[in-house]
Amino acid sequence: MTQEVSLKRKARGRGSGRLRRRSSTSKYVNYRPRLTRLIFTRLLRIAFWVTMKLRLVDLDNLPKSGGCIVMINHIAFLDPVIVSGKFPRAVISMAKMEAYTDRLLGPLIRTFDAFPVNRGDVDRGALRTAFEVLDNGLPLLIAPEGTRSQTASLGEAHLGLAYIAAQTGVPVVPIAISGSDQWKHNIKRLKRTTVRVRLGRPFTIDPGEEAMSSDVLRRMTDEAMHQLAAVLPPEQRGIYSNLDAATTRYLRFASGDNLSG
Repeated sequence: MTQEVSLKRKARGRGSGRLRRRSSTSKYVNYRPRLTRLIFTRLLRIAFWVTMKLRLVDLDNLPKSGGCIVMINHIAFLDPVIVSGKFPRAVISMAKMEAYTDRLLGPLIRTFDAFPVNRGDVDRGALRTAFEVLDNGLPLLIAPEGTRSQTASLGEAHLGLAYIAAQTGVPVVPIAISGSDQWKHNIKRLKRTTVRVRLGRPFTIDPGEEAMSSDVLRRMTDEAMHQLAAVLPPEQRGIYSNLDAATTRYLRFASGDNLSG
């Protein structure tokens, strides 16, 4: 998501405002994957087996129930597809409008019940849908950078993930993806691509008594992104490479030591 400074006008109190109203008509209430999604999931898993050496690491870090945010780095168009097709829980993706309406990729995205977000301004409809997904106990996939990285390394994240996580209090699971950017090159040579998907430690984001100004949202976002960087190979950490400078002031872990104090 690209919502920046204008988010602070909507973040004076958690759980506040019209954005959090539940709708009994939402398709995420008592959600069950449709037959088309189940069929495509099976087909995708076959395709993954044929074209990839897919390794899932620390999958137990994904909560078995309840709403959570699945936070991924984004280096290839396949990344959300891999998570949606391979994970044991039905994941709902927040997709940029350009991909959602794409003639080729769009139908696949819609089959998995993803929803679009306009990246140029605060998209209240997308925020409302994100809250609906989480309020109904489903995993929500967000790529905080807002678009695919051209260098396979992390760039500056937008503030939407921190805002949603702080408003809802749900766990955030950092998920590091490596190797998927080579798939489109290897497939032409009939070569399988090694793709590694590693899940980091879940955490929640809590601003405490602080108002969620743009500065606070930025600090919360940076702390979350350093958690994602920590489970990526060093060459993919990008602007979040300095883990020694990472803080966890706004992060709450279920157990164990924080990345840093």
